Amino acid sequence: MVSQAPTIYSLQAPKDVSLTEIEAELNQIWQSYGLIGEDAVVPAATRATTFTLVVYEPEETQYLLTATGFYNGPIDGILGPQTQSALREVQKKHHLAETGSATSETLTALREEYFKKEHSGLKGDSHGSAMGYTFSATSPTIADEIALRNPCRIIALCPIGGEDEGVKAQVSAYCPIQKQSSTTLICCEYITLTGTTAALERIGGMIPALLIGGLPKFLWWKGTPDAHNPLFKRLAAVCNNVIVDGSNFNTPEDDLLTLQDLVDTGVPLADLNWRRLSAWQELTAEAYDPPNRRASLKEIDRVTIDYEKGNSSQALLFLGWLASRLQWQPVYYAKETGDYDITTIRFVGQDQRQIEAELAGVPIADIGEIVGDLIALRLSSTNPQANCGTVICSETGGCMRMETHGGAQSAGLFQQVSSLSQQKAEALLSQQVQRWGREALFEESLAVIGKTLKLGN
Repeated sequence: MVSQAPTIYSLQAPKDVSLTEIEAELNQIWQSYGLIGEDAVVPAATRATTFTLVVYEPEETQYLLTATGFYNGPIDGILGPQTQSALREVQKKHHLAETGSATSETLTALREEYFKKEHSGLKGDSHGSAMGYTFSATSPTIADEIALRNPCRIIALCPIGGEDEGVKAQVSAYCPIQKQSSTTLICCEYITLTGTTAALERIGGMIPALLIGGLPKFLWWKGTPDAHNPLFKRLAAVCNNVIVDGSNFNTPEDDLLTLQDLVDTGVPLADLNWRRLSAWQELTAEAYDPPNRRASLKEIDRVTIDYEKGNSSQALLFLGWLASRLQWQPVYYAKETGDYDITTIRFVGQDQRQIEAELAGVPIADIGEIVGDLIALRLSSTNPQANCGTVICSETGGCMRMETHGGAQSAGLFQQVSSLSQQKAEALLSQQVQRWGREALFEESLAVIGKTLKLGN
């Protein structure tokens, strides 16, 4: 059996350089490989000229896996196959449920291993050296996903703990192998800057100089962006798009308010979790496209949304989208936590009609990679003559609760959201970098939710 060739060809493994040598080192790579002809083993390689993506990843999972020897792929913040495999290895070693996800028990075990490693020997192992970035040519990563479509320059900012020993810089270059073009490689540049948060903030003034001039610039800020963080403020000011992923929010309601504040200050935000709602939005719009149902939209006065308990941001954003399209104004917000997290929101329509929405966080045994995915929604009316009843469900969630949910009207239309293979952050991000600037529909939906959540305060 012939082994399958790797999808990535590495021109240079990560190499430590000083901050002032980064551009010179990258130029040297292209001068060397650009001269190689068709008869050589390596095809001629040219550098990417599409866009620059800055990735800021404060989450600790990959750092701990790297430091303890379970993982040797890029620290890119994506829970890809290699990271999942490493987590299962940790879980197997410590007799934990082999979920491949970063459970609290798994992180506790990793922290304990890291502490032992750091404090073993005469001086122990410094956090910084343990976090050395390495690139694995066989690891499907964020960079791989993006480079396959648009090779670019990626600047990874990797904050670490421990003592402030300055910033460690590494450069590398690699190329996706395209079957249709074997004579020339269009390659991705990778710059990794590792240091404490304070150290990265200190050299923040140098980072804009590393962005490719005249091309789109994106900032992917993992976690919740902080308007008071000096590094975030500096990078957001020079990027065409600031990308977040609401599925990672620890306090979704508060974090959505933070996003609203950033939008109000002019930050061009995009949320990958908003992209995950596209199928639900499309099916909802299609349900009321027929002329005989279009007029019934104004009869909707009951909305029920079920989502996977743990993160309400998708449910809130969908409701914000629906309310902004139908011009509902929020007047009441309340939330109760328990086995089910129940959020009750009331709106007033243009004709002073009262609309009540219920968001239910439903406990799920296996929540998968994305916390808070929508499960089902029901739109209905207290008017038994209205032809507006609609139920939309996920392929795996089913509609049992929606079908038995009390109401004066039966659902006139059932729709099902098929299993979506493009929900992962890697794929959504590769789509997001095809556009930039402000997103009016997202901002309008976020504005409604911002007003709603403030009612609870």
